[in-house]
Amino acid sequence: MVTPPLRPSVPGSDLADVAARVGGVLRLDNEEVPPGSSCGVLARGITHDSREVQPGDVYVALRGQRFDGAAFTADAVAAGAVAVLTDSLGARPAHRLGAPTIVVDDVRRAMGPAAAQIYGDPARALSVLGITGTNGKTTTSFLLEAAARAAGRTTGLIGTIATFIGSERLDAVRTTPEATDLHRLLAVMVERGVDTVVMEVSSHALVMGRVGGVMFDVMGFTNLSQDHLDFHGSMEAYFEAKALAFTRERTRNAVIMRDDPAGTPWAEKMSRRSAVPTVTVSRAGTKSGGAGARYIPVEPPRDGKSGQCAQVAIGGEPVVVCTQLTGSWNLSNAVLAAVVAARAGIGLAEAAQGISAVTSVPGRLEPVSSEGIDVQGFVDYAHTPEAVHRVVSEIRNLVAADRHLSVVIGCGGDRDASKRALMGQAAAASSDLVVVTDDNPRSEDPAAIRAAVISGAATQSAEVVEQGDRAQAIAAAVQRTHQAGGGVVLVLGKGHEVGQEIGGQIVDFDDRVVLAEALHTVSSVQVGRPS
Repeated sequence: MVTPPLRPSVPGSDLADVAARVGGVLRLDNEEVPPGSSCGVLARGITHDSREVQPGDVYVALRGQRFDGAAFTADAVAAGAVAVLTDSLGARPAHRLGAPTIVVDDVRRAMGPAAAQIYGDPARALSVLGITGTNGKTTTSFLLEAAARAAGRTTGLIGTIATFIGSERLDAVRTTPEATDLHRLLAVMVERGVDTVVMEVSSHALVMGRVGGVMFDVMGFTNLSQDHLDFHGSMEAYFEAKALAFTRERTRNAVIMRDDPAGTPWAEKMSRRSAVPTVTVSRAGTKSGGAGARYIPVEPPRDGKSGQCAQVAIGGEPVVVCTQLTGSWNLSNAVLAAVVAARAGIGLAEAAQGISAVTSVPGRLEPVSSEGIDVQGFVDYAHTPEAVHRVVSEIRNLVAADRHLSVVIGCGGDRDASKRALMGQAAAASSDLVVVTDDNPRSEDPAAIRAAVISGAATQSAEVVEQGDRAQAIAAAVQRTHQAGGGVVLVLGKGHEVGQEIGGQIVDFDDRVVLAEALHTVSSVQVGRPS
């Protein structure tokens, strides 16, 4: 994930200390180094990608779904790797080469602690704040980072959209980086004066050990609804994965939002499961264990900027927290961000100031418009049944009864197939037109994915149209909405993404750009028409 130039300058760690940290066996010159010894070989970096190895690195030979990292051991050693971290089977190529090895039982579990050791435990020098849950992680993280910045903190942000080190933006490959990349990023942040890091924490990251070696000061929980069942197998297993975030080994404090109607039972269960001091947040206070934070929606000030507001109380004087973001759920996200900030030692009033300054989050109900046309566009990342239901229902309530609501939606391939029909059903429940198209089909047959989405959409009263080409689908939705007398076009599923993955290839595609072009095209035709 992190390119070689973005590397911290660290003293490094003796290989024997790395082995001790991960409970591994160090072999040097084909001889086992006794525990407690120093071998005199320093590791100054660590990577699981043989193409990124630089002299002084430990190479992690990890077996993945498509490749076995041990097959690239020779390349890593030739590039200057000082040791190979792997299991007994993966160590064989290194032993044949005479390369030092650190052998462990579970390579994934060892990656985080090894990286933390080599990079000087950067997380210990930072206040690390995590956000986990199904929906709302990105928005809540953006709001929380703004809250910390308003309080004078120097911030970093790691998440789905991008990684930020101060104002510098780096592309993100996944929601939570692999452990080797994560600790390298954290070490760079420490070097650059960052003191507070806000991080999205995915269920995959928790199960696969990507946040190993990181202790969070506070972990916030947004909600839980169906997603990733292709990976977890069941909602109970998905819950158990999220619950890993609320152990004493992972965080010092927890803040759990209970105010999501679909996720309240899971939130209550999470608050009971949490093994650390826990604050539960709700409009109605708390009914299950832990201390409670209460918020009450209030009328916003007459400044034209505040959007929606809530009075938040956490044991002291209440503070009004406002957000400019559209969507009633974003008030919950704003309150959660404020309470997490408060638990991290940030004044609630300062947090509220930062949160109120955020005007948008890329690809999260992001408005797209064009002058001279009676159609308003929005792009949103909604890609779960609950998120689709929530955003479509919200926009339906905001649109006049005589205005048209069109939804463009697909579903990603090589992911949870059981949610496809449910997403189609949610899209069609409150809309007038659903255009079913391709999302990121990846290696799957796009037509089969569309058919599954259509099967759910067809159970509702909305008109359903199939158009595999996503650009044409967006254009059709705009045209049909305009012809119906105006209204709103919602383009769902990809949000901030700037590429579309089809058959192993990623082609340039940005829903926001394509939607803007479609709006402009219809607007131009309308303006050019004789009166």
